[in-house]
Amino acid sequence: MTRLKFALRTLLKTPSVTIIGVVSLALGIGSTTAIFSIFNQMILRPLPVEDPAGLVNLSAPGPKPGSQSCNDAGDCNAVFSYAMFRDLERVQTGFAGLAAHRSFGANLAYKGQTTSSEGMLVSGSYFPVLGLRPAMGRLLTPDDDRTVGQSPVVVLSHDYWRTRFEASPGILNETLIVNGQALTVVGVTPVGFDGTTLGNQPDVYVPITLRGLMAPGFTGFENRRSYWAYLFARLKPRVTLNQASTSLNSSYQAIINDVESPLQQGMSEQTMARFKAKQVLLEEGYRGQSVIHTEAKTPIILLLAVTGFVLLIACANIANLLLARAAARTGEMAVRLSIGASRGNLVSQLLGESCLLALLGGIAGLVVARWTVSFIAMLLPSDSSLVLRFELEWPVVAFAAVVTLGTGIIFGLFPAVHSTRPDVLSALKGQTGQPSGARGAARFRVALATVQIALSMALLVSAGLFIKSLFNISRVDLGLKIDNLVTFGISPELNGYKPVQSRALFERLEDELRAQPGVIGVTASLVPVLTGSNWGNSVSVQGYPTGPDVDNNSRFNEVGPGYFRTFGIPLLSGREFTPSDAAGAPKVAIVNEQFAKKFNLGRDAVGKRMMNDGGLPANKLEIEIVGVVQNSKYSQVKSEVPPLFFLPYRQDDGLGRMSFYVRGSIDTEKLLGIIQPAVARIDPNLPVENLRTMEQTVQNDVGVDRIISVLSAAFATLATLLAAVGLYGVLAYTVAQRTREFGLRMALGAAPGLVRGMVLRQVAVMTFIGGVVGLAAAIGLGQLAQSLLYQLKGYDPTVLITASVVLAVVAVGAGFVPAHRASKVDPMRALRYE
Repeated sequence: MTRLKFALRTLLKTPSVTIIGVVSLALGIGSTTAIFSIFNQMILRPLPVEDPAGLVNLSAPGPKPGSQSCNDAGDCNAVFSYAMFRDLERVQTGFAGLAAHRSFGANLAYKGQTTSSEGMLVSGSYFPVLGLRPAMGRLLTPDDDRTVGQSPVVVLSHDYWRTRFEASPGILNETLIVNGQALTVVGVTPVGFDGTTLGNQPDVYVPITLRGLMAPGFTGFENRRSYWAYLFARLKPRVTLNQASTSLNSSYQAIINDVESPLQQGMSEQTMARFKAKQVLLEEGYRGQSVIHTEAKTPIILLLAVTGFVLLIACANIANLLLARAAARTGEMAVRLSIGASRGNLVSQLLGESCLLALLGGIAGLVVARWTVSFIAMLLPSDSSLVLRFELEWPVVAFAAVVTLGTGIIFGLFPAVHSTRPDVLSALKGQTGQPSGARGAARFRVALATVQIALSMALLVSAGLFIKSLFNISRVDLGLKIDNLVTFGISPELNGYKPVQSRALFERLEDELRAQPGVIGVTASLVPVLTGSNWGNSVSVQGYPTGPDVDNNSRFNEVGPGYFRTFGIPLLSGREFTPSDAAGAPKVAIVNEQFAKKFNLGRDAVGKRMMNDGGLPANKLEIEIVGVVQNSKYSQVKSEVPPLFFLPYRQDDGLGRMSFYVRGSIDTEKLLGIIQPAVARIDPNLPVENLRTMEQTVQNDVGVDRIISVLSAAFATLATLLAAVGLYGVLAYTVAQRTREFGLRMALGAAPGLVRGMVLRQVAVMTFIGGVVGLAAAIGLGQLAQSLLYQLKGYDPTVLITASVVLAVVAVGAGFVPAHRASKVDPMRALRYE
């Protein structure tokens, strides 16, 4: 305690140095802690279940002929057929249990109030494999999914139970309407469990055998060519991943070769060989299953590296400050050594001071981290709360504590060791010459400042790359007009509507919206535009070859009348869909330029025939192409325009959901305000989904690029300012130490400009060396970030040159004041300088 008080008094003796140190550390530790908070949630955090390390995820890369349906839980390599799941569940493997799951959109109705939500279809083994216990009632068990279509029960998530039903135990055994089906509430999940897919927070859990009721028209339970279920398992005790893989694939290979390969048709020998050689891959499943784990890894690691650089720059400032203060305390250290103090005690005391300084910086850093996390929350889409909790949790606080302690020890050690080995005799005599070790300390300070410059250069280049990439994205020609355009979705099938009723509802809603004041265009689409959705199918096109391994796949959409006019997509030939393109009318399609190019339609596309189910003979090509439209973006802003064909949704007899687009001549806020009342006039119990402007949709699509650009620019600016402070401190101290030298030179006739040039020359050398090293590091970072850059290389010359100029200007600015001060030294006073 005595040493702590002494350290505190010592820090208070130099308040300016202490404040600069605390602020520098707060910025460095705070920014790093904030990004680590996101890194922990999205990359490291295990599921809140029993022994998460025992979980493994299953995937089966390779040919999957038939239909594939994948979502946020993983790509299409990770989905299995329901029949295969049941087969693997029955065989003897190294698993203590195997579970399946699949998310679905859920309209939840209770006592006349309906809300749009998310649900999870789970096998009866889902909760037992996870080892979860209910907060109330019971969870689903294998008895709940014995037979397809039975067990009308539902389990509520703890959050939904608390927010919707105020944690009332009376909801148990009550009826909840889920997608038009009456299900009995049998239990509530434990607190803190939000499902096994990061980014998908289900409110209800329903037996997987009820998928046909939750998604009307689904018939994929027995179809082995329908891949849609995600699987995970728990290893038996003392069974390794390799042992479980060997055991599982022995059974899987037998099923593939004996049961499934005879079902495949139209495969080439090469594809069939690959199909028969497929194996199940096992991966650690302690984090659950989510594409976010893969997609977010590179940008978050990059941001963590950026903030790590900021922290290193801040720590270099601390080391320089401590070295400068140590030089001023040379006499004190000499006296204490001369009267018997051990060097170990002095090093311990000085390390205590640096650790106390780091502690103060760490405490302030938590405040900065909270501000940074709040700032990041402002940049993210509103639904990001399903992925992230914008708060500092205990693992994050522990990380901050470790960083703080490490900073205090590592960057306080050299100043402590250096300052406790002075030339005692020289120091006690008060000699003003260079004390023992001073040159080494000076070189160390210069090296630290040079490292700061290098790190700043790397961050400036990285920020420049992301800013230019975002600029490139902002200039992308979408091929459609998004101004004064709002969008929303409805899913009447989730309220129990039959397909014929849904289609009638869609047509009526179009008319209702079109009649509103200020509305100048209304249309709809099955696949929502620019939301990352991709729907595709094999097609047969007149004049284009068919057969095994022929690429005849195309993306598609089903749209309403006036779709291209509403979106401002030019019609190149033919006509647009009209209300008369309805059920019973001749089947028609409109294709984009890329489709016409891929399928060799040329300028004569209009009038050609096609079918959206490949492999049919020419006389079965029932769809006539009636128009060709200009290419426009489909799924994502950054993605290339794919071959795309459009069908009129009014000719589809199986629709259950739709996205609508309303263009107005009025302000978009007013336009948004008319949507909910218009839907309510038709069906007050039908929830409106994802209501927003198309500009917001585009911003959400490029949200990651925007966040990385803003944060990297902010961190690079912060790092450069910290480096400028460090460079200024080193030069100011150097000038102070060389005051007598400068005075002597000027007394001998040196001009002030020559002295100023000496200091600036040192700045130039440090900036050149640091800049070259920083450019090399920046190019390495650019290669790491290449996948995140749009139409840009990681070594873009414009960015490299701009960053170099900015850093040079900052360095000269930081060095000019000390250089100017050196040129104003009074020779007579300098020669008397002690």
